[in-house]
Formats: sequence, C-alpha cells, structure tokens
Amino acid sequence: MGQMENNTITAADRWFTSQKYRVLSGSVLKMTALLCMLIDHSAAVILRQIDTANADIISIGSHGVSLYWICRMIGRIAFPIYSFLITEGYIHTHDKKKYGISLLCFALISEIPWNLEHSGRLLYKSQNVFFTLFLGFLAICLYEKYKEDKQDLLVSLVALFAVSVILKADYGSRGLGFILFLYIMRDKKILQAVIGSCFFSLSWAVMAAFIPINMYNGERGFIKGKAAKYAFYAAYPLHILLLYFLRAKYFGY
Repeated sequence: MGQMENNTITAADRWFTSQKYRVLSGSVLKMTALLCMLIDHSAAVILRQIDTANADIISIGSHGVSLYWICRMIGRIAFPIYSFLITEGYIHTHDKKKYGISLLCFALISEIPWNLEHSGRLLYKSQNVFFTLFLGFLAICLYEKYKEDKQDLLVSLVALFAVSVILKADYGSRGLGFILFLYIMRDKKILQAVIGSCFFSLSWAVMAAFIPINMYNGERGFIKGKAAKYAFYAAYPLHILLLYFLRAKYFGY
C-alpha cells in the first residue's frame, strides 16, 4: 500500500483492528466459514423437512424463532468470510493464475452435486457459489490491472458482471461486487463492515461475519500443504452430494 492510502486509515480503524484482538488465523476463518455453511445447508436441505425443526422455540415480538431459522441465520456468516478469504488469497498467493484455475476447477467439479441437490437432475438453471468466488477473484485481478485506466476498468468489470448475470451463480452479481468491495475497502475496516453488510438482506446477521474477519491475524494457521488446501475446497461439493443422498433416502426428493 502506498503512503497516501496508509494515511487515510482512521484512528477508529486502527482500534478496530488492534493487534490485541487479532487472534484468528486464516485456518480458523476457513473452518468457521465451513461450519457455518454446513449448518446452513443442512437446515435448508434436511431441517426444513422436519416439522419440529420449523416449530417456534421462542417468539420475539411477532416473529417466531425456530431451530431452522437459527441455523439459516448462522449460515449468513459463511459467504462474507469465504469472500474475505478470496481477497486474502489474491494478496498472498505466489501464483495468481494457478489460484484462479483452482477456483474454476472446483466450480466445475461442484456443478453436478449442486444440480442434483437443487433439482434432482444433472442440469439446473443456476450455478454454484464457486463460480461467484472465481468471478470475484477475476474482478480483483482486473481492478489491479486497469485501476489507472478507468475506461478499460469500467468496460472489463461491466463485462464480468454481465457474465455473472448470465451464469446465475449463487449470490450473483451482488456477490461478485461484494468480493471486489471487500478488497478495495480492505484498509477501511469499519466502513467495510457497515457498508458490506448492506449488500445482502438480513444485514444484521451478515454483520456478525465481520467479527471473525476483523480478528484475522494474517497468519495461515494449521491448514497447510496442497492436500489440506484441496480437502478444504472439496468439502463443498462433497457435503452437497451427501445432503442430496440423505434427503433422497429419508424424505424423497
């Protein structure tokens, strides 16, 4: 970062990211996102089929709170963390081309599990979230390449957003924009959290994701090596496929 950009970091931002509170490694963030995603998807696929899981546990005003609802709210934490990890991946990877190819490969690998889980068939109208993460990574690459040429930057980003609309990937163009926003605002932690949470509905739930994000200490953590890295990626298509089989076995499609 240049000196001018560093000078724009406010005292509030410095306090918000004080080293005292930055105790979570990238591996902890990955496992947090993975756990929240598993809870969310399990609720969406399995718990929604169970009457007791949809029964209100308590009521807050006129709104009933069920186990299903709680799990879906926990799930709102996952995508912002995954998006943040994409920005960190861009910053720290030694081979951006290889990193992008890995994202695209797992997007393609995840398609059949995604389609089966959503439609019970090999084809479905929308695409899995790995495509959104891949397009978000491309958006960061384009931003860095063309940020000094506003016209080329605008044209390339508009084209990329058009691709996201055509693909109908999970979280869509909003998700792509969110990833790019996180990267551009990476030194404005308070604005990043406040404005970033407004990208989605239930912004108060999304805001919770910025707590672990801003506790990140910049270290890789215990997930090291290619095997662990790809196992983390593979958890996405594998868990979707497992949920598809569980629902088919116990509830029908």
